[in-house]
Amino acid sequence: MSLLHIAILSPLLLAIFVPVIYKISKFLHLGWFVLPLPVILFTYFFSFLGDIKNGQAVTSSVEWISFLDISFDIYIDGLGLLFALLISGIGALVVLYSIYYLDKYKEHLNTFYVYLLLFMGAMLGVVLSDNLIVLYAFWELTSFSSFLLIGYWNEREKSRYGAQKSMLITVFGGLSLLGAIILLYVMTGTFSIREIIAQSDFIVSHELLLPTMILILLGAFTKSAQFPFHIWLPDAMEAPTPVSAYLHSATMVKAGIYLVARFTPLFGITGEWFWIVTIVGIITLFWGSFNAVKQTDLKGILAFSTVSQLGMIMSMLGAGAASVHFDFLDENIYTVATAAAVFHLVNHATFKGSLFMVVGIVDHETGTRDIRRLGGLMTVMPITATIAFLGAFSMAGIPPFNGFLSKEMFFTSMLRITEMGIFNLETWGLLFPILAWVASIFTFIYSMILFFKTFTGKLDPEKLEKKPHEAPLGMLIPPVILASLVVIFGFFPDLVSTNIIEPAMASILPDLLGDGEKFDIHIYHWHGLKSFELYMTIGVIVVGTLLYRSLRKWDGIYNRLPKQVTWNYFYDRGVELSQLGAYNFTKSYMTGSIRSYLAYMLIFFVAILLWTIGYKDAFALSMEKTSPIRVYEVILALVLVAGSITILAAKSRLTSIIALGAVGYTVSLFFVVFRAPDLALTQLVIETVSVALFLVCFYHLPKLKREERVRFKLNNALISLGVGVTVTLIAMSAHSTKLFKPISEYYVENTYELAHGKNMVNVILVDFRGFDTLFEICVLGIASLGIYGMIKLRLSGKGEQNEKQ
Repeated sequence: MSLLHIAILSPLLLAIFVPVIYKISKFLHLGWFVLPLPVILFTYFFSFLGDIKNGQAVTSSVEWISFLDISFDIYIDGLGLLFALLISGIGALVVLYSIYYLDKYKEHLNTFYVYLLLFMGAMLGVVLSDNLIVLYAFWELTSFSSFLLIGYWNEREKSRYGAQKSMLITVFGGLSLLGAIILLYVMTGTFSIREIIAQSDFIVSHELLLPTMILILLGAFTKSAQFPFHIWLPDAMEAPTPVSAYLHSATMVKAGIYLVARFTPLFGITGEWFWIVTIVGIITLFWGSFNAVKQTDLKGILAFSTVSQLGMIMSMLGAGAASVHFDFLDENIYTVATAAAVFHLVNHATFKGSLFMVVGIVDHETGTRDIRRLGGLMTVMPITATIAFLGAFSMAGIPPFNGFLSKEMFFTSMLRITEMGIFNLETWGLLFPILAWVASIFTFIYSMILFFKTFTGKLDPEKLEKKPHEAPLGMLIPPVILASLVVIFGFFPDLVSTNIIEPAMASILPDLLGDGEKFDIHIYHWHGLKSFELYMTIGVIVVGTLLYRSLRKWDGIYNRLPKQVTWNYFYDRGVELSQLGAYNFTKSYMTGSIRSYLAYMLIFFVAILLWTIGYKDAFALSMEKTSPIRVYEVILALVLVAGSITILAAKSRLTSIIALGAVGYTVSLFFVVFRAPDLALTQLVIETVSVALFLVCFYHLPKLKREERVRFKLNNALISLGVGVTVTLIAMSAHSTKLFKPISEYYVENTYELAHGKNMVNVILVDFRGFDTLFEICVLGIASLGIYGMIKLRLSGKGEQNEKQ
């Protein structure tokens, strides 16, 4: 196993030891023991930056399940490295922030950091795995670990509700992704992402292309909270703020973005990919920004703003995919959308991560996140207010911060759509820049609400649960670092474009580059007065300011939307109806009757096997290599049948016991005839003991009443007949169909040579299948201990006492 594999698995390995460390760390916060790992991981992944920048991918492979074509393959290119740096870098800041946010005496820190490390390792596995099965395993682990993190405060009903909601929606997407993976394997015969993309020309013309594409997009849209699957993200804000800052700004919600970017070289050439990704993204952008304005909880504002920003990135990836229809141009006219998507991916992690931490500070120091109770905090929390100013104005797209640059590139990419001349964009394409501009106005409004409603105005301490004051230094360092990056990337954007954007674009749009070529991305603040994007930005600021100042006059439109026509209502009703339907369906067959359950199993057994035999035309009958049936064998068979019928028809228990013994002894005679004396002896012993035990029990049993006798029932007779016929047909077909040499020959050839035994049956039981025998003995031993315990309890009188209670 290489160092790369250890790096990915190290968070999972550390999670195993966290409970032990928690037990011995009495005087130091547990987070200090966790913090070094993400710092080391960030440093380690950062060391690959030079190689990746020069176009050299880093690979490593470990065999796992080779016969299923599953291996733990790691592939680090520009796209994977970008996400690895975000996961480890933001992870380190979040761990540092959590040390001061979570009280070590009041919180269950061991569970928190176990969940956080599970999530960190899962995300690294998702973005760095080349094998789709391994990627899917890590993908589902992100859903599971995020479920645990969102429901960390499990005593709160809202936390449990949010965790369940996120789990149901994202796991649905995960199952869709699994379906797509299976279809890709059917088409290509490999699980390797690189090998699949290499067969893109074949896949694009395949009949399974569209269902595979839709299933992949369902997985991406659910994970990245795209419309209409966005409803889980606001409820996930019940998690602790460090979780929100990590999962919902920089990592988990970006997993879907990663998936779309990774598969753009495969599906990007199709018109369906462009329309679905771009339309869903632009609708999500508008709907998220529109709903963020009406929120009164600071986390609620950030939740819908995250939905909005994810939609913005998704729409740019969709628009950028259309660039594969054009030859590479030095001016990057058609690749600006992809560059903007990657740039905003980084920018969003910086300003949104800092804002989540700011909200956590406000909640931690004032006891509330309700903007109706907040205001004037700038006077008592100047550093926090400064961080909030930088983050909010960057999110609003105000110069000179990094959010302004990526927002300008977003406007450019939406305007370029109308010039492409493909996919009927010359008509419908005009809607994209219009929706982008309107959504940006709402983005400006909620950004202003977030800052001004919280930090300006009059401070009213009576409305707050705590006396507000500035946060401790340790809690301020992580958001200060992120806010500093907001400014640095705003003034020096080429630091990102050269080292991050260009390598990532080479991964997303590899077909646009020739041998040895690289993308040449330069980002500027000023593009001249002829730039239409400049006037769009001015319009956003002017209209946004007017709407913000007159917010009370028009925010009543939100109250006019009926609650019964919301996606949350449909989700809640859907869950209720599914639970009710499941309950009624289960109640219909869970009658408490073991006889009924056995009937269900046998009916299914008969139906599925007979259908399979008929559908596959699997029945075969060959009389070759069969021994002749002798008269006494027929007589023994008739005795078996007669004994079995007698058991059912007997009018007394004694007759049934005698008939049951006759059946068992007849079977032992068959073993004698078939030259299996050991089996015959075993059968005789078992039957003798069984009959003796039945006779002992018979002494204590009441006389068999008429209503207790077995009566003929047509349903039972049909089921019995069906099982008998099915098993007979399978036995005859199995005997008549020889696909390979019988295993008995192996035992004949090797019993003496390998096991040095002359009795084949004994050798099989003791040597070849020794573990089976051992486990059977263990089961019998456990059952014996259980029986002994119950008898002991009964003799001591505790059993009767418990029954009375």
